[in-house]
Amino acid sequence: MNALQQIGAAVTPAVMVSACGLVALGLDNQTARMAMRLRELAREWRELPAASPRRATVRRQIAVLDRRHGLYSRALLLNYGALFAFVVTSLLWLGQAYWAVPSEIPLATFGLGVAMLAAMSVLVIASVTLARNTIQSEAAEILADATGRPPAETPGNEPAAAHGR
Repeated sequence: MNALQQIGAAVTPAVMVSACGLVALGLDNQTARMAMRLRELAREWRELPAASPRRATVRRQIAVLDRRHGLYSRALLLNYGALFAFVVTSLLWLGQAYWAVPSEIPLATFGLGVAMLAAMSVLVIASVTLARNTIQSEAAEILADATGRPPAETPGNEPAAAHGR
């Protein structure tokens, strides 16, 4: 491998490290927002009278936010794992100039990093999908008719309870 190829092989994972850093900032922000909202809802739940119908809505929202927080936390860990794999890949590529490092090893660590990013993406997609549950729960409470029944179901607007959530 010539020097230019060696530099290119080392720089590619470095670019991925930078990308992982940006993603980590976003995921950390989302995780912090989920934690803050969970604390707000827990405080609201504790302050509501035991017989308040709002407690059921708040409980459902807490359950969804707790799941989302867990998904974002695991996604953040996968992102940091990918970042580490890309740093190791760069070190292995650069190390080839000094030691006999088989090219399959840095390729495998790079592939591991990409796989972790793919898994992270799946977790983030799952969390974003769950976000709709919280909105549906709040809307169902506010849009309930005078009899206290939830609004009529329309395609794409089924109450969260209809899905067992």
